[in-house]
Amino acid sequence: MWMLVPIAFALKLLSAFLQPLGSVWSSLGPLFLQLRAASWLAGAERSRQLQGRREAGEPDRTEEEGGGDLPTTPTSVNYHFTRQCNYKCGFCFHTAKTSFVLPLEEAKRGLLMLKEAGMEKINFSGGEPFLPDRGEYLGSLVKFCKQELQLPSVSIVSNGSLIRERWFQKYGEYLDILAISCDSFDEQVNVLIGRGQGKKNHVENLQKLRTWCKEYRVAFKINSVINRFNVDEDMKEQINALNPVRWKVFQCLIIEGENSGEDALREAERFVISDEEFEAFLDRHKDVSCLVPESNQKMRDSYLILDEYMRFLNCRNGRKDPSKSILDVGVEEAIKFSGFDEKMFLKRGGKYVWSKADLKLDW
Repeated sequence: MWMLVPIAFALKLLSAFLQPLGSVWSSLGPLFLQLRAASWLAGAERSRQLQGRREAGEPDRTEEEGGGDLPTTPTSVNYHFTRQCNYKCGFCFHTAKTSFVLPLEEAKRGLLMLKEAGMEKINFSGGEPFLPDRGEYLGSLVKFCKQELQLPSVSIVSNGSLIRERWFQKYGEYLDILAISCDSFDEQVNVLIGRGQGKKNHVENLQKLRTWCKEYRVAFKINSVINRFNVDEDMKEQINALNPVRWKVFQCLIIEGENSGEDALREAERFVISDEEFEAFLDRHKDVSCLVPESNQKMRDSYLILDEYMRFLNCRNGRKDPSKSILDVGVEEAIKFSGFDEKMFLKRGGKYVWSKADLKLDW
């Protein structure tokens, strides 16, 4: 019985303590609820502001404002290291506005920075990437990316006119994919577009390159820009015969300052087709299994593009607004201003089996 006395006393003390605490909570409870509601409203307003920025084409500033968003990973990068080209395609949207090419070691330094930031695939383009040093500059970068950086995928986009078999002999083992630009299988149409070079036949050269790719175990790809001069063409037979791993079909795109406007080197307005015409072309070729279509909507913001100074190019406002160079500010800082839409990148199939070791091709 004496054991119950301390217990009873303790319960009385606890009751005396809880009574004032309950009174305090009854006063503070509404204040806590008000603070929670204010926080929720602030978060909702912030979301609306961010959405408005995205619709206006402005890059997110969440990292700068302390929002805590994870930085964009440069999984797949398109490096246009030269703007010079030996063709004069009328719709070109990366024109020869400069002749600058980075010193080789500086380009390698930037590529290493990209690898450390998460790059898995590099695509070298131009201009015409085989122009500088007759393809040796490009070959050195290809070898560096595959041998030193050990990237899963190294690819090139070229018009194909300057590629020689000795380049395949020297660098073919380091290259995963070679994409050749071919907009028509009618040589007269290619001449109208600007892919003509006197006596050289673009289509015949394409056949030769296809043979070399198979011989030197490089995956073969074709890129076509659908425009006013080829929109009614039927390419099914020729594409199926060439049997590329991918046939990338782009809708002709207008970029201010590149192929449209006062400062442009091209006037692409006469090449432009409507969305309906582009869809009709796709429907005509829907049975081609390697077809990968890209409308203007899919294309504009879904590529990470580096220019010749290693600046990311933001195309959200219909022109190419450059960031600072990754060589000066680093990848994470520069990529904030790239305008890159990662969701659209994935939606358009930007991530695919891009290593020739995984493609399991019948060479």
